[in-house]
Amino acid sequence: MLSVLLLGFLLGMRHAVEADHVAAVASMSTQTNSLKEAMKLGATWGLGHTLTLFLFGSIVIFSTSVIPDTLALSLEFVVGIMLVFLGMDVIRRMRKERIHFHLHKHHDGITHFHAHAHPDEGAHTASAHNHAHKKGFHMRSLFVGMMHGMAGSAALIILTLQTVETPLMGLVYIALFGFGSVVGMAALATMIIVPLRHSSKKITRFYYSFQASIGIGTIALGMFVMYEVGFVEGLVL
Repeated sequence: MLSVLLLGFLLGMRHAVEADHVAAVASMSTQTNSLKEAMKLGATWGLGHTLTLFLFGSIVIFSTSVIPDTLALSLEFVVGIMLVFLGMDVIRRMRKERIHFHLHKHHDGITHFHAHAHPDEGAHTASAHNHAHKKGFHMRSLFVGMMHGMAGSAALIILTLQTVETPLMGLVYIALFGFGSVVGMAALATMIIVPLRHSSKKITRFYYSFQASIGIGTIALGMFVMYEVGFVEGLVL
C-alpha cells in the first residue's frame, strides 16, 4: 500500500506538467521575475488543484456516484476558454507595459537584476524605481488551479477507485496526488522564471520574445482544447 501511495505522489508531480497546466502557470508566471514569487504562484495553483480534487473525490468515494460525462467535458471546455483569456492577458500586458532591465538596490541593501515596467509614463526617471515588490496570496493562480482540478477530477477518481481498497485510503491517495502536483508545479514555475533572470546581453528582446511565445502558445492550446472537447469529443454537436 505504501508503494501505491508513493505512486500517487509521483503521478501528482507528473500531472502538474501536462500541457494545459504548464501553459496556464507559464502565462501567469510572466507577471514576475522573482524565483520566490514564481514558486509561490506554482504552489498556489497546486493548492487550488488539490482542493477541488479532494472535494470531488470525497463526494464520489463516499456517495458511490459518478461525474456525468457531459459535466466533465464542459469543465474541460471551460479550461480551454480560460487558457485563451490567460494568453490574451499576457499579450495585453506586453502592449501596455514598457519593460526594461536594470540593477536595482532596495533600502535594505539587497541588489538584484530587475525587470521593470513603465506603463503610461513619459520620460524615464530614477524615481520610478522606488517601488516595492508585489506580495500576497495569488488568488488568480488558486482559481485557475481549482478549475484544472475540477476538469481533471473524473479521470483521477476512476484511477483512484481502481487502485485503492478503502475510502480512507482513497482520500489519502488523492491528498498525496495533490501534494505531488503542488511540488511539481512550484518547481516548474521556478524553472520558467530562470530564462528571464539569466540571459544574453540582448535580454529585453529575449524577454519580449519569451513572453510572446508563452502568450501565443497558451492561446493556441486553449483553442485546441476547445476544438478537441467541443467537436472531436462531441460536447457541442
